[in-house]
Amino acid sequence: MEPAPAPAPAPAPGPVVVTARQDGTLIITLNRPHVRNAIDRHMAAAVDAALTELEADPALTVGVLTGSGGHFCSGMDLKAFPVEGVPVVADRGLAGLTRARISKPLIAAVEGAAVAGGFELVLACDLVTAADTAFFGLPEVARGLVAAEGGAVRLPGRLPRQLAMELLLTAAPLPAATAAQHGLVNQLTSEGKALDAALALAARVQAHSPEAVRVTKRIVRDTQGLADSAAFAVQDPLSAPVFATASAVEGSRAFTEKRPPRWRA
Repeated sequence: MEPAPAPAPAPAPGPVVVTARQDGTLIITLNRPHVRNAIDRHMAAAVDAALTELEADPALTVGVLTGSGGHFCSGMDLKAFPVEGVPVVADRGLAGLTRARISKPLIAAVEGAAVAGGFELVLACDLVTAADTAFFGLPEVARGLVAAEGGAVRLPGRLPRQLAMELLLTAAPLPAATAAQHGLVNQLTSEGKALDAALALAARVQAHSPEAVRVTKRIVRDTQGLADSAAFAVQDPLSAPVFATASAVEGSRAFTEKRPPRWRA
């Protein structure tokens, strides 16, 4: 007699995205652990709402994106895809992130799987911490799809081109340790510690002028791929006003007075 098929995992109770505030950081937790935090329309809208909260509240200076249940995100919910399509939000991309222009630093804290659209969410973040047991991947070609929310566009600029092409064309997984060797992961941790490392990294960012951090992030984003002359033409109108701010004065005074600066958001 054939064994009975295993029952489908039950949906987790509670919200599909959980947010929490900690010392000026907004922790955004993907919360569909029964499907490795796969993204459907409901989750996409909830992530977008959390990112909107991060942007709008001056008391929040850094965001951390992570997942529940031992995994970051398995990408688009393929069961929902035939009915819902790709879970993008307006012009802001997958889950309101992959094509968005988030002004504040965003850190991905990765445990377990970060694959397909989940990997593309990671690539849309500014910094990455990952457990040494985590792994990344872009298996879209194996599903008859394309990594169209940042995978094909961003990955060749984050890894050596030949390695990026191997991942994109063969659907091979990328262990977090290998990703760290190539600079894709800022900090490798033991299992279960990626969020702690992300919060410590957020605290290091928060030690500095929020305004200067935001402008620096924008300069990096807006000058990507430009020749030097074009990049300076973009940078200078963004950076020049910073030198006339109260933050610039406070930073200089704090340095000369040998004390920690007191930043205003």
